[in-house]
Amino acid sequence: MTISTGLQAATTATSSSQSTTTTSPVRLADSMVRFPVATTDAEVGGTTAGPWVDLRRLADADPGLQTLAADLDRATVASVLRAVCAGSTFLTGLAVRDPHRLQWVLASDPAARVDAIMAETMAAADSAADMASLMRTLRAAKAEVALLTALADIGGVWPVMTVTAALSRLADTTTAAAIRFLFRAATQRGDWQPNDPARPEVGSGYFVLAMGKHGAGELNYSSDIDLIVFFERELATVRPGLEAGGLYVKITRDMVKLLSERTADGYVFRTDLRLRPDPGATQVAISTDAALGYYETVGQNWERAALIKARPIAGDIEAGQAFLAELAPFIWRRYLDFAQIADIHAMKRQIHAHRGFSAIGVAGHDIKVGRGGIREIEFFAQTQQLIAGGRQADLRCMRTLDALDGLARRGWIGKPVADDLARAYETLRTIEHRIQMVADEQTQRVPADPQALARFVRFAGFEDTAAFAEALTNVLRTVQHHYDRLFEAAPELTTRASNMVFAGATDDPATVEALAKMGYSQPSQVLATVRGWHHGRYAAVRSAASRERLTVVQPLLIDALAQTADPDLALANFDRFLSDLPTGLQLFALLRSHPGLMRLLADIMGSAPRLARILSRRRRLFDAVVDPAAFALLPTVADHHRRIAEATAATTDIEGVLDALRIVGSEQSFLIGIRVLTGAVSASDAGRAYSDLADVLLTALHRRIEADLIAAHGAFAGGAAVIVALGKLGSREMTAASDLDLIVIYDVPEEAMSGTLLSSGARPLAAAQYYARLTQRLVAACSSPTSEGVLYDVDLRLRPSGQKGPLATSLASFIAYQATDAWTWEHLALTRARVVCGSPDLAQRVEVAIRDVLCRRRDPVAAGGEVRDMRARIAAEKGTDDIWDIKQVRGGLVDLEFLTQYLQVVCATEAPGVLDTTTRTALVKLAVAGRLSAADADMLIRAADLYGGLSELLRLLVDGAFKPDTAPRGLKDCLMRAGSAPSFAALEADLRETLAAVAEAFERLVPRALKESGSGRDRQGD
Repeated sequence: MTISTGLQAATTATSSSQSTTTTSPVRLADSMVRFPVATTDAEVGGTTAGPWVDLRRLADADPGLQTLAADLDRATVASVLRAVCAGSTFLTGLAVRDPHRLQWVLASDPAARVDAIMAETMAAADSAADMASLMRTLRAAKAEVALLTALADIGGVWPVMTVTAALSRLADTTTAAAIRFLFRAATQRGDWQPNDPARPEVGSGYFVLAMGKHGAGELNYSSDIDLIVFFERELATVRPGLEAGGLYVKITRDMVKLLSERTADGYVFRTDLRLRPDPGATQVAISTDAALGYYETVGQNWERAALIKARPIAGDIEAGQAFLAELAPFIWRRYLDFAQIADIHAMKRQIHAHRGFSAIGVAGHDIKVGRGGIREIEFFAQTQQLIAGGRQADLRCMRTLDALDGLARRGWIGKPVADDLARAYETLRTIEHRIQMVADEQTQRVPADPQALARFVRFAGFEDTAAFAEALTNVLRTVQHHYDRLFEAAPELTTRASNMVFAGATDDPATVEALAKMGYSQPSQVLATVRGWHHGRYAAVRSAASRERLTVVQPLLIDALAQTADPDLALANFDRFLSDLPTGLQLFALLRSHPGLMRLLADIMGSAPRLARILSRRRRLFDAVVDPAAFALLPTVADHHRRIAEATAATTDIEGVLDALRIVGSEQSFLIGIRVLTGAVSASDAGRAYSDLADVLLTALHRRIEADLIAAHGAFAGGAAVIVALGKLGSREMTAASDLDLIVIYDVPEEAMSGTLLSSGARPLAAAQYYARLTQRLVAACSSPTSEGVLYDVDLRLRPSGQKGPLATSLASFIAYQATDAWTWEHLALTRARVVCGSPDLAQRVEVAIRDVLCRRRDPVAAGGEVRDMRARIAAEKGTDDIWDIKQVRGGLVDLEFLTQYLQVVCATEAPGVLDTTTRTALVKLAVAGRLSAADADMLIRAADLYGGLSELLRLLVDGAFKPDTAPRGLKDCLMRAGSAPSFAALEADLRETLAAVAEAFERLVPRALKESGSGRDRQGD
């Protein structure tokens, strides 16, 4: 048995006609053909009870049902109605609850009766006393048409497309009746002043477009109806003082109530208004001006496809037709560029169903969105209409079968292909109707339960499941074959089986399910966010080209974000990132050309909120990642010098140099952070890389500023200056957020120091003023914001005498101050002092002076007392119990660094080899020199590694305090990796134990003075 014969004449009759008129009036009962599968008594409730028996008893007992009784005795009618009673609870209910209606339906000519129902419905719009009365009339019309069309379909009286035309006509008429009634009611209230009181909606400028299958006259049996409501504001004739838009919104909402609200009499049609422009941000009725502006600026290809089937059905039909004519250039583009065709290719990928729907099946298969289903046939036709219809107007047809015929006639597809798809379409639409007739449910899924499937198969006209499965599978495979050959060269961007549907105004249930399985906790919000992008709510997606490129990369983007530890956060951060972009064209093109970048972008959005915010503000940083060397070995100092020379080669003014250095600095810093995020480099390597970068940038700035200073004020013969780094830069342990602790030290001949010798330029300066100005310009060059941001914040408070001292210090003053006035904690800060740039000769002398200071003999107990006193002052000001404030918490970085620095300064006299600017290396040297036990050294070195790794990540990825309770899982995963911990709880336990051990070592190894001394001036270094 073929599926065509299994579904009787429904799919073999000529179904291209939309008319419900037959050649001559004939009773429905007389036209029925015997149902092909005999129904047993058991299937309809047994021999003494059940719906068929109840129907016979009602007909025999009521003298007014003699015609029905006679029809039930006819073999053809009996076979059809027994099949209905066995297969459809919905149709059985309609028949048994009102057998008089059944009698009337069977006795009527179906086409003539549909005509009469339509006329009666429109008449009710003029006579109904209130909404309740009209609602009863509309629901009665729906019930009768539902029964009539079902029996005409099952009984082989009408082909399937005639059934869809009748259902579409019912939707047209009930909608038109509702609108006429509501305008009549508005007229009676005095809100509306009609041009024609008999037809108050005519000339109103208010019109309803039917969309989708309804617009094409192809409505399915239990379909909802997709409508869009527009109005021409200039045509409104409302009473003075009333806002037309408000009245139109009220009429629209009341229309939905009239059609959709369930009452004791049922409902007419479920009504969906979400195909309108940007439904999340617009009213249910939209002005045509706003709509045209939307479609011309942010309209999408899926909306073009939807509007192919748009048809005015209610209200001011003439205004609706004029609107569609004006919209025609948007729908039917005469020329398509490659980006638009790529977008259509992407639509094909999105139309694929996912997971369970990805393969051909029978039980549980969705014949609409599943592989080989109705949607693939419709898409096959619509996408080619979009491409060709701009130049070939005869392809601008609404009905799917007409489109297939036109495409074949024009040579876009072969005639055999069109015939295959047309037959498949009719067959699948017939099966769709059978599925929906069972319980009047909006579903296209074949029953999955074996017993329910067996009942359905017989209701569909097949002897058994095997015969149905063979016939259906052949149809689905035929569709799949032709569909897969459509746009065969279209690129596939995803490796997963799931290709989800983000287009359209409603949430595709299958896509919601897929997103949930991918890890998104709020799939509907994901869909709403993506739809917002396509509605052009951000500048980045306001152009059609941007949205088309977004459509191409969108599946891969959603997939990549889902693979982060927190997909919802990743999507939210990407949405925020996108909202800050002035244009998305370059980004989407970049991601399309380099799909591997998608995973990196997802990692940033899901695990690194600070990097995500930086990226939002500095979009060009992402371009740096495209460099093939981005993930190779860390650049050397020579690489940085070369890059800076290239960046500043074409720039002569200082502002251009500052911008160029900021661009290089931000790009290279961002790339270091990316390497840390991806685990390509360790925290210690990152600290050195950040420090090397800062060294090179400071060197370039110093050279340029010194050259400018010499040009303006001359130089000092024999004079020189160096920049000394302390804190994190000095120790080469910088993080992504470190500032620069600097001291500028200079040396000039003695006569310049006394003021008798000035600089040699046209505007000479004294030495102190000269080098103070150099320092000021250096700080401003680093810290002043330009269009490219700030390079570094600079802190000079560790210079001799702190904020009270001169900005630049002479070498002699520096040596004298350290010998007589400096506090012990200032000497501790010098353990991390390092000359970054300047005169090599002066640098050597400064380093000797620093080493002499650190190697001077000092009382360990007195020094310990000063260290403890300074630590207590810091704790009083910044102390915390938060273990994730790793710097300030007891046993944290401050304690570890103070302890290491204390041990260096008290041991350096006898063991100068313990001196090193880096904390970890200094601890190793202290252990080698025998100044620290092996156990303490191991514990403290491990603490330095743990603190350094965690601090590096926290400063890179988080702005402000780290809060574990609200931190993204991806961030926690990064911290676990840095701490080599199997879980976050284990990491916290390890951190607590390490803090306690360092605090204990500090208490044990830093002695208390007999009397604590006061100390401190401004602050301990970073």
